[in-house]
Amino acid sequence: MPIKNRFSEMLPEITAWRRDFHENPELLFDTHRTAGIVAKKLREFGVDEITEGIGRTGVVGVIKGRSTTSGKVIGLRADMDALPIYEATGAAHASKTPGKMHACGHDGHTAMLLGAAKYLAETRNFDGTVVVIFQPAEEGGGGGKEMCDDGLMERWGIQEVYGMHNMPGIPLGQFAIRDGAFFAATDQFEITVVGLGGHAAKPHEAIDTTVVAAQMVTALQTVASRNHDPVKNLVVSVTSFRTESEAFNVIPQHVTLRGTVRTMDKETREMAEDRIKGIAAGIAEAFGAKADVSYRKGYPVMVNSTEQTEFAAQVATKISGDCATAPLIMGGEDFAFMLEERPGAYILVGNGDTAMVHHPEYDFDDNAIPAGCSWWAGIAEMRMPA
Repeated sequence: MPIKNRFSEMLPEITAWRRDFHENPELLFDTHRTAGIVAKKLREFGVDEITEGIGRTGVVGVIKGRSTTSGKVIGLRADMDALPIYEATGAAHASKTPGKMHACGHDGHTAMLLGAAKYLAETRNFDGTVVVIFQPAEEGGGGGKEMCDDGLMERWGIQEVYGMHNMPGIPLGQFAIRDGAFFAATDQFEITVVGLGGHAAKPHEAIDTTVVAAQMVTALQTVASRNHDPVKNLVVSVTSFRTESEAFNVIPQHVTLRGTVRTMDKETREMAEDRIKGIAAGIAEAFGAKADVSYRKGYPVMVNSTEQTEFAAQVATKISGDCATAPLIMGGEDFAFMLEERPGAYILVGNGDTAMVHHPEYDFDDNAIPAGCSWWAGIAEMRMPA
């Protein structure tokens, strides 16, 4: 099953959808325009059932095959939201909204799944039911969890679920996948150091929160280097150091550190949280200060199921001739919530030699569309053969 000719024919049409989404990016759950267009197109395609407002602004469409005697129901998921980034591509279809852009290719994901939905509704060359899932708020909002909490899997009887993401650095239209843990759990911490403010010329009369916080930044690096098994994966990054005063002659009363923790297993995740809290409290006490630590668990580890991963790779190989083994990725992906509820797999499709995702010069390469659409369609047709 190479790239389907139908998707090559549809490429100009799907590209136009994609570029319209790109010009009109929406953040988190505020995907009303995108979701409205998705629902409208699904109706035009003759999709059997369309439901809006799942997970606040998500859209679900149901496409029944020529027959449904197999009883199989497969979910196919794409994300719709953009990022709060100022675009620097200079493209004719660049964002019309300053400070918002599709810097992760969700415009491409949505367009490709729409293309696959149109084809599947036309041909229905499968025995079972396809549920197309258009999700808001992947970029930090947990839209996948909200759709699951709204009964996504139970309401439509989904038995397996599949997701896809473009990836710069992988040859255009090629695929890569990984069995088991694939994307990291993503946690956040905030440490507020409380000391005693004062005049910078009289440090002995103050408890210098800047010095205390600086010691914490250095010590937190030992969570990965000295508390953690070096053959496993862990990232602890302090990404923000904010004092309440920027004056040259003031020792601030408060300093706030913020950062992220990325892990690939439950034990490491729990250890990192415990050590961050312990290090912050211990250093603060040593200097006579206090540390208030807020630790928030984000997306869980995204884990591909073995059987579905092997099948997804088979479909990809039929399209592009090969499917590479993807590396572990310490970024997060809230498709993890869907994979916690149902077996399934998440695959990468190559975006070629482009800027990396979340970069202001990134843009989805429309030439990847036929391969991505073919994979979606192949999942349905090969998993539920007519």
